[in-house]
Amino acid sequence: MQYMRNQSLYLLFLIIGIAAPIMLMPVQASAAGMNGPVSYADAVERAAPAVVNVFASRALERQPGPRFHAPPRKRSHRRQREESRGSGVIVDAKGYIVTSSHVVRGAERIEVVLHSGERLQATIAGSDPDSDVAVLHVDLSERRVKAGPLPVITLGASSSLRVGDVVLAIGNPYGVGQTVTMGIVSATGRSHLGASKFENYIQTDASINPGNSGGALIDAQGELIAINAAIFSRSGGSQGIGFAIPVDMVRGIMRQLLDTGNVSHGWLGIGGRNMTAALADSFGLKSDMQGVLITQVYNKGAAGEAGLRPGDVITRINETAINSSFDIVNTVASKAVGSDVRIQGWRGSVPLDLSVKLQERGGGSGVRSE
Repeated sequence: MQYMRNQSLYLLFLIIGIAAPIMLMPVQASAAGMNGPVSYADAVERAAPAVVNVFASRALERQPGPRFHAPPRKRSHRRQREESRGSGVIVDAKGYIVTSSHVVRGAERIEVVLHSGERLQATIAGSDPDSDVAVLHVDLSERRVKAGPLPVITLGASSSLRVGDVVLAIGNPYGVGQTVTMGIVSATGRSHLGASKFENYIQTDASINPGNSGGALIDAQGELIAINAAIFSRSGGSQGIGFAIPVDMVRGIMRQLLDTGNVSHGWLGIGGRNMTAALADSFGLKSDMQGVLITQVYNKGAAGEAGLRPGDVITRINETAINSSFDIVNTVASKAVGSDVRIQGWRGSVPLDLSVKLQERGGGSGVRSE
């Protein structure tokens, strides 16, 4: 299990190495004071079959310590196998599965267990440690003739998430079997956690634990909105602070991995603040204006080269409406270096429409929130 210290807490990647039979824990929601469904069973029924268990094993070679005085040629190296377990999500009926890259890092053998109990060997189709996203592939020719098509999850849109939205986590915590927990979106755009080089996490209080890594975070309709990745914990178990990789980012990274085998993260090179009525008033803008106010443009960055300036407001990138820095990060991170994006917005009362060629990520994620 990997962990990193941060403000007296431990950031734990969610891997565990014990197999277990599959079971399902239904989650009920009270209708009192809610407009949502009384039960989330329909959402779970749509999504759960596409969530798999992932077993990864790797060899560890241990050299004898100095207390062994045998001649070098006679010393034997002890090889041990390390096994870890995580989760994954089937995103394509051709056998492609998304998981966290740390679940399968260095793995020599990978096995996935489907919701039905069927076991299949998998290979790594591509991995991006910087964003902690990996894509696995299973050989469908190994399946039984009557097994039927693979269940595939529906990809949602993380850009439309709001703090307070209900979410459900599906995975295999501690190897007890497939489990569903419920919570809400606690925050979006979390970064500087030290979990990976590129961070733009959705935070949730849905209970996720070791073994959940790579599993699904779904909305109340059963659509995938994020891939569970890490938790903050003093005890090693869930304490209501979990982090997941937004599906909008995952979608773009997956496309690059399958098309080219690697990922390059585009970079705008700006600092920005989410637009508010008070901020708009201080800059002499319309009080109801939505978007991100550029507060800093980095020297020789993509935005500066294209002519963007501090004080400009970004409201749209390509076809994506921009309401927060979170939206910019998601959109830019999924684009390859060298891609051209169309940025629209306002410079005071004058409409803004520029083409920007994205650069290599230079220590940031495209935009720095202030």
